[in-house]
Amino acid sequence: MAKIKIIFFGTPDIGLKSLDYLYNSDKIEVQAVVTQPDRPAGRGKHLKASPIKEYAISKNIPVYQPKSIRKEPEIIEALKKYEPDFFITFAFGQILSQEVLDIPKFETINLHASLLPKYRGANPIQRCIINGDTETGICTMITELGLDCGDICMQEKISIPDNMNCEDLWLKISEDSPELLEQTIIGLYNGTLKPCPQCEDGVCIANKLKKEETKIDWNNTAKDIHNLVRGVYKLPSAYFTYNDKIIKVLETKVENDTATGKAGEIVKKDKNGVVFQTGKGQLRLIKVKPEGKKEMLARDWANGIKG
Repeated sequence: MAKIKIIFFGTPDIGLKSLDYLYNSDKIEVQAVVTQPDRPAGRGKHLKASPIKEYAISKNIPVYQPKSIRKEPEIIEALKKYEPDFFITFAFGQILSQEVLDIPKFETINLHASLLPKYRGANPIQRCIINGDTETGICTMITELGLDCGDICMQEKISIPDNMNCEDLWLKISEDSPELLEQTIIGLYNGTLKPCPQCEDGVCIANKLKKEETKIDWNNTAKDIHNLVRGVYKLPSAYFTYNDKIIKVLETKVENDTATGKAGEIVKKDKNGVVFQTGKGQLRLIKVKPEGKKEMLARDWANGIKG
């Protein structure tokens, strides 16, 4: 059979394994890549290409970088000339117009990092951990103009252990997505896969996180604060202020989920960290990053503070 022709839309490294897998598939031809424009990065604010662009260049795959693909007819016309069978989108970062969606002979397939209809929107990976979910997943879906509302092609469940953070889940999704995408492409192409409409029961939106949401409120429960720390691990990190300094919290453990006392008070310091009282339960801080300093063990930070 002739190779299935696709154009891959993506930007961050979560899509790299999928792009590489599809590029090396003997059933698929990656004709081009569409990614976000180069962005300033680092202390020098020099322009940096996306991981997807860097990979494409290394494989001599044509690259297109629209600021807003809906408003760039030259790129739209260029993509039409490829006559692709499918567009594949995975964390691309722009909304596609109907004109763009109509280009492929078959469909535009999106890889979404949740079990739709749960967590439609921008931050499904972080939101499910913040909310304390024990399970999430990935799904391939037919892209429509609405927010992640298209028919579901395939799904795969992923468990969320109590110590998994958003970076761990990001990596797990990156590893599990390639084969699901290939199976979806081949199944739709051969007509052996029939997408199913999403059930509207259980719809929830994973809105983009706001900075104020990442500030720790010690009046919350130890479990809820632990989930927040895991959910925004280094993206951008949960934090609190102590002696007028911002302390980012990178790793925690629920020490006791029923103890009561004065919320925000340090109740213990030992070789394994520092324990804070919360609104319900006690939370052990294991790793922190104090303002102006490098990441460190919480016990070392606690030994150096006054008060």
